[in-house]
Amino acid sequence: MDNEINSSGRSLPARHAVGHALVAAAVALALTGCQGSGTGVEVSASDGAAAGTPDGGTNSSDGKRDDGPRRLLWMGDSIGEAQAPALGAAMKAGGVAFRSVAAAGGGGVVGEIAAPTWDGLPKTLKSFAPDVVAYQVTTYDWGTPAEQRAAYERLVKTVNEAGADLLLVSAPPFKVDDFYRPHEAEIASAPRSAKSVAEKHPDTAGFLDAAALWGDDSASERAQRSEDGIHSCQQGSAAFAVWFGEQLEKRYGFDPAAADAWATGDWTGAKVYSRLGCA
Repeated sequence: MDNEINSSGRSLPARHAVGHALVAAAVALALTGCQGSGTGVEVSASDGAAAGTPDGGTNSSDGKRDDGPRRLLWMGDSIGEAQAPALGAAMKAGGVAFRSVAAAGGGGVVGEIAAPTWDGLPKTLKSFAPDVVAYQVTTYDWGTPAEQRAAYERLVKTVNEAGADLLLVSAPPFKVDDFYRPHEAEIASAPRSAKSVAEKHPDTAGFLDAAALWGDDSASERAQRSEDGIHSCQQGSAAFAVWFGEQLEKRYGFDPAAADAWATGDWTGAKVYSRLGCA
């Protein structure tokens, strides 16, 4: 099997297919983790999965909404990029059209670095027409709490005006290295800022605290980080997809597909995992 060389000069496998035993372990970790509580990736569900609006659904007898998601847009940085293959497989298995615009080295909505996100988002919202947009707070959402809140308010407004709900998702704990250390306070305040904004728009926005899955220590086994301490490999991404489906079930009445229906799919060989040195 050919190898590629990463920026550190280390030889990494070009592509790994995760075996059934490994994926079974990933599913088990996913379920255990939940109980402990642009890549251009796009997969389509059935032709009947039409876009909806956040205020067009109804409530079921148990109080859950039944209006989505039918089309899910996933946003984030390289951490979100590593989660996208599993999330896309899980959504497709659940009958949801999925697109990821998570971008390595960017993808945020705060500050000057966010310009490409704001340039591309209106076109993506128009062409893909999601009924739910999920934005995972990025490692680049640098700014004061006021600047962060302003950016998240803008995101709520932009997404809602496009006819979609917005879910703001906290990032997993990750290693704060020399690159991130000058922005440690901003990284810590971002999820609090996101939560405060979501609470102002309870009908069209929500905040999902992923600490329920990952905990808050990037070095712990529960966090399921890759060797770099920042991203997730297939196991961690599968865990997130299971957890995220459960959050959609709580908010919308969405019926997530069982993990064994999608966990051994082709997504496990996505190039993003070979770049991370995942087995």
